[in-house]
Amino acid sequence: MKQFDLNADLGEGMPGDAALFDIISSASIACGGHAGDETTMRLALRAARARGVAVGAHPGFADREHFGRRRLLLPPEELDEQVRAQVRALVEFAEEEEVPVRYLKLHGALANMAAEEPAVAALCFASVTGLVPGLAVLAIDDSAQVEVAEALGYPVVREAYADRAYEPNGLLVPRSEPGAVLHDSKAIAERAVRLARSGELVAIDGSVIRSRATSLCIHGDTEEVVAIAHAVRQALEGEGVAIRAPY
Repeated sequence: MKQFDLNADLGEGMPGDAALFDIISSASIACGGHAGDETTMRLALRAARARGVAVGAHPGFADREHFGRRRLLLPPEELDEQVRAQVRALVEFAEEEEVPVRYLKLHGALANMAAEEPAVAALCFASVTGLVPGLAVLAIDDSAQVEVAEALGYPVVREAYADRAYEPNGLLVPRSEPGAVLHDSKAIAERAVRLARSGELVAIDGSVIRSRATSLCIHGDTEEVVAIAHAVRQALEGEGVAIRAPY
């Protein structure tokens, strides 16, 4: 049976968080940068433990005003400290809650910059070296994130996005552009099935992108997120795809 990971970005203070833990297989938990604090991290960790959901650290730019979605040019030492401090905070709480942190997934503008610029990816991934033995990287498929994480020796899980539009080059359409965020749960579910069945995504211009992604993300701050997640899981399982975390 084919397996696929269904992940969501959680712990960001969104109303659908609690329901999503019953649908997903992996939770990328905001750890105090773009969103989140000790209370939200602990609540998310406990929910993940109770439901058998794998946990990942989800650091981003410490820019709450823009939810970590504004591109910032930070001195390398400042970016290193931001990423490491966020991941370390989640790891420390996770140890107290007896929940293993399995993977790292960058958030928002930082994730997009790391997908495009190997130097940014290298700095972010190197900043957490040694924090968690066996830590994996959940990386945007066919991006600099994959290449750099593999070069640094991290186990890599390739990720695609269920609710985001793609450019023909395989990168995400900027959120500032029309159609960047998808809302139709039926269309998103059909997209997920095509990805799982044939490794294909359709770009915003109609061209077909080949993908080796084995993890599919649904953003926790999308208004229709719970309906989308239900539709995607139901459609994948209807195709005989098992929803399981790869960690």
